[in-house]
Amino acid sequence: MRIQGSAGVVPIECVNPRKDTWRVRWDIQETDGTATYEEAEFDHRPTVEEVRATIIAWHNARIEAQITDGFRWEDVPVWLSSENQFNYKAAFDLAVQTEGANLPVVFKLGTDEKPVYREFATLDELKAFYSAAMAHVQHTLAAGWEAKDGIDYGRYVV
Repeated sequence: MRIQGSAGVVPIECVNPRKDTWRVRWDIQETDGTATYEEAEFDHRPTVEEVRATIIAWHNARIEAQITDGFRWEDVPVWLSSENQFNYKAAFDLAVQTEGANLPVVFKLGTDEKPVYREFATLDELKAFYSAAMAHVQHTLAAGWEAKDGIDYGRYVV
């Protein structure tokens, strides 16, 4: 849950010593004397491994969401669920293996409220779509790995 608070917020603190309540904060963004950040509460002093698991789970959820609903093709949103990625790969692989004999194929792009049925009639069209989708996945994963690798867990040692 995104929190808004004051600049200078600490990454980990005991907020209630009597109840041993701790708060862990990450993705701290400070501007103009304020800060926004993600926060999790623990009913005990969390270990660095607990902190790591919490932050990594948050990053993984963001990466998955960006992969799933962050791709657009011809200015149309494309839902890249794991199932859809598999279906696009299967259609592309079959098109390559049959030199396009299985074409055209039609994919439902867009949203449920505003669907766009896109026909791919040539291997080049399908290759361009599939390559762009996979580039989106790879770029998103690489950015996520970089973000996770850049976390200094030493800040969470109390």
